[in-house]
Amino acid sequence: MATLLRSQDRGHLDHGWLNTYHTFSFGQYFRPDRMGYRSLRVMNEDVVAPGQGFGTHPHRDMEIVTYVLSGALEHKDSMGNGEVLHPGEFQRMTAGTGITHSEFNPSDTEPVHLYQIWLRPDRAGHSPSYEQKSFPADNRQNQFRLVASPDADQGSLQIHQDARIFLAELTPGGNVTPALAPGRHAWVQVLRGTIQLGSETLGAGDAAAFPADESPVLKATEPAELMLFDLA
Repeated sequence: MATLLRSQDRGHLDHGWLNTYHTFSFGQYFRPDRMGYRSLRVMNEDVVAPGQGFGTHPHRDMEIVTYVLSGALEHKDSMGNGEVLHPGEFQRMTAGTGITHSEFNPSDTEPVHLYQIWLRPDRAGHSPSYEQKSFPADNRQNQFRLVASPDADQGSLQIHQDARIFLAELTPGGNVTPALAPGRHAWVQVLRGTIQLGSETLGAGDAAAFPADESPVLKATEPAELMLFDLA
């Protein structure tokens, strides 16, 4: 049976400028019983108010993937990168031996809604690096599109971990089934909309974890967007 984590069971903090939900233990939301799933360590859903953001801060030995659902996010880092991330674009930052960066909502009127994901790397001490790519919606409709992998397969972002991240947009009645190799594990995060997983209904912010020998059908009951993690 799939293990479900409902949106309302996540940690929630509203700082005024930042409305954030934490799937796993993070910052002020300390849960020693919820420190991640496999190599997946952080799954944060953030809404950042106009003209606000995260000041310059350090990271080390973590693979950080960011996806914007709406609005825009401006990124600057100690490697000299300065980019703006828009909906449909993914950003990957390897913190490695150490990096500092800032993230800011450049809009005066529109909040930015994003997911930030951290994965533990396959080893410590990678050289810091940065990558950003767009993945148009038309090649992930009612199918999983690979967006991150350890070998940059199919034009995906390259991450330093035995993990693959997929994105899918489902039309009402559309369905997908994760194709996992034996011994692998899946984490499905519902980003938008509603899906059916067996007899369970999952809405935005809900998640499900299951091993390869299950791989249930995920069917949309309304337009939906999913992120799938294929993990060792």
